[in-house]
Amino acid sequence: MAAVFLITLYEYSPLFHISVVSLCFLVTAAVVLGWFGFDVPVILRSSDTEIALPTPEKQMVHVSNPLTLELGLNPASVTDGASLKPWCLEPCILSCFWGCDIIALQAALQKHQHGLRLSTPEQFQRALHLRYHHCQTFFVRREDSREYHTRIPSDQGITDFGPMPRYCYPLVAVLMLAEGEAMDTYNIEAHVTVIHVPDDKYNLSARVLFQYLLTLQGNMYELKPLFMSADSWMLSGAPDPDTSNTQSKPKEEEDPCAEQRPVDEEEAKDEEEWEEEEEKEEEGGGLSEGSERDCVVCQNAAVNRVLLPCRHTCVCDGCVSHFQHCPICRAFVFESFALTPGAACG
Repeated sequence: MAAVFLITLYEYSPLFHISVVSLCFLVTAAVVLGWFGFDVPVILRSSDTEIALPTPEKQMVHVSNPLTLELGLNPASVTDGASLKPWCLEPCILSCFWGCDIIALQAALQKHQHGLRLSTPEQFQRALHLRYHHCQTFFVRREDSREYHTRIPSDQGITDFGPMPRYCYPLVAVLMLAEGEAMDTYNIEAHVTVIHVPDDKYNLSARVLFQYLLTLQGNMYELKPLFMSADSWMLSGAPDPDTSNTQSKPKEEEDPCAEQRPVDEEEAKDEEEWEEEEEKEEEGGGLSEGSERDCVVCQNAAVNRVLLPCRHTCVCDGCVSHFQHCPICRAFVFESFALTPGAACG
């Protein structure tokens, strides 16, 4: 009965012909697009296609950056100012521009790409055409870890930068090497950081919006953070266990009650077992640290690949060729690069 109905519908209904032809066209188009690497729904794409297409390799340019800048620990506001913590391998100059015009800053960065030198605070001020409310300059010594506090003078009476949308950045911090020889050695001209500072009309917490690195050849690189699957100790180094132990000992010695309190045998055994477990974890590197270094796919090799444009760092060199989509956010992967090119080549 059903077969008779379908045959009758096929012979006398033009709508049936249109729907069948449209369905065949959609399936064929999805298969063709998936074959050539376009992003199509997963249900219409074969897994063999993803494995056959390797992720393109991006050629990276390694630049040694002696300048870094981050926000201080103190709360920031337009009225009270902001604390900045630079870290420089060479003596440098920190210039803070409050209320910097957005168009003027973008124009200055574009002029740098066309050959304009921005190696001194005076040159940067002329490139901005003095379109800012206040400028404050600090001299930062080599490997100085102090925080520098900058603020707008109270006599200017500036408590906010107007309603949204705004035409100026609250704070633009520019780091420049103070010595010309160091500038030629590192090939770095300036490190520009755009910072949002909260005020009465826009109470968003203070944060770094953009960071740009300017080179002597007129190149400009936008610095972006990588979304690592491991902790930051891989980049900055793990804390020394001896230091933490020495800091905790004076607290125990200062407590007179701890010396006079009797200790049970069971508590003493528990403490000994706990200390033995800590020593084993320190010798073996810790289970959590080892697992966080591993690739999220094979859980065996070390993470060494950055996927673009999502910037997730979660797979190893062996697994990156088997994916066209990021395992974390499922974004399409256009290209990737290795954190350690030597290990990738090996």
